[in-house]
Amino acid sequence: MNQSAIPLDRINLRLAPETFEEIDRARSARPGHVSRNTWVTEAVQEKLAREGCSPELSEARRHG
Repeated sequence: MNQSAIPLDRINLRLAPETFEEIDRARSARPGHVSRNTWVTEAVQEKLAREGCSPELSEARRHG
């Protein structure tokens, strides 16, 4: 499914400044530009897949 076709909800995310600094360091270590939103979205998806909460993501990782 095209990600732009997926309806999205918005949230306010409150984290310590140090956590944002760590996220920014991790983002800058990756090639290209990765937004905070993309980085956090990927982190959430990875956690859900590890927890077995997202069969679609888990299945994609097995075959990806």
